[in-house]
Amino acid sequence: MEITNLQRLADEWIKQYGVRYFDPLTNMAILTEEVGEVARIIARRYGEQSEKESDKEVDLGEELADVLFVVLCLANQTGTDLQSSFNEKLKSKADRDSQRHQNNEKLRR
Repeated sequence: MEITNLQRLADEWIKQYGVRYFDPLTNMAILTEEVGEVARIIARRYGEQSEKESDKEVDLGEELADVLFVVLCLANQTGTDLQSSFNEKLKSKADRDSQRHQNNEKLRR
């Protein structure tokens, strides 16, 4: 699915269930909170911290979807075309990193 469609779906959800968007500062705080929840899972499940029993049942995909939803909301309310921005970002990264990662010895371990 195109990012444009995801932005449209998020907007439709807000209009149907959310009444209105939270202001951008509130959404930024919510995004930070959601990213923190993802970080907690990653640190405990894949990092060196021990995972609590209550953490083991948390769905990483659901938490990542929370992050994505808030990003889509922020894009919508600020008039950002994420599809265009993402396409441009991929192009610039490809240009910048065309040989960088292939030549990185650390990635060959």
